[in-house]
Amino acid sequence: MTTPATWKKADDYFISKLHSSDPDMSYILKANEEAGLPEIDVAPNQGKQLYLLAKMKGAKRILEIGTLGGYSSIWLARALPEDGKLITLEYEERHAKVAMENMKKAGLDHKIEIVVGAALDTLPALQDQEPFDFIFIDADKVNYPGYFEWAMKLSKPGTVIMGDNVARGGKVIVENSGDENVKGIRTLMDLLSEEPEIEATAIQTVGSKGYDGFVLGIVK
Repeated sequence: MTTPATWKKADDYFISKLHSSDPDMSYILKANEEAGLPEIDVAPNQGKQLYLLAKMKGAKRILEIGTLGGYSSIWLARALPEDGKLITLEYEERHAKVAMENMKKAGLDHKIEIVVGAALDTLPALQDQEPFDFIFIDADKVNYPGYFEWAMKLSKPGTVIMGDNVARGGKVIVENSGDENVKGIRTLMDLLSEEPEIEATAIQTVGSKGYDGFVLGIVK
């Protein structure tokens, strides 16, 4: 029987084999901790997965909903070409300030724009811009349905849409859950199942961040 300790050790093993030394990312995680940010960044291998997916897509315009300290933002921005752009939305101004310092440290602030405020309030302002090639949703789960609806409006055929933390430690299967986060994810799944303009799947994961999963789709 495997345990969370085994999952973490396996993550550490894969990272030791497949990730080169990364002082910038180590600095960012430390800076986030020292600033008192919640320790809910994606794991290093999850960050690299984002980078690889965006790079495989050839993304030039990326939208991220949920910046925190910018750890996942920087992984995504690394996948951009020199003329690419990442727009990331963050509710907390304090988090955004920490993130911007981290982005400067990584030398990627020229490719990244942080928009501060409630995402459902700031997303409409993006309607007049070019559609995005890759959209990563990793914010409050209660509003995932609204974020997904906006992601569809801001996409084009071929846009990749990814949402994190959808398995909720298996709680997603509880039909009448009183957990608002679970309700948000289940509503998202209903929307995905009913939306004819996207093909999607969900993958469960285990690792240093515990048991969770992500949803991945591509707009038709």
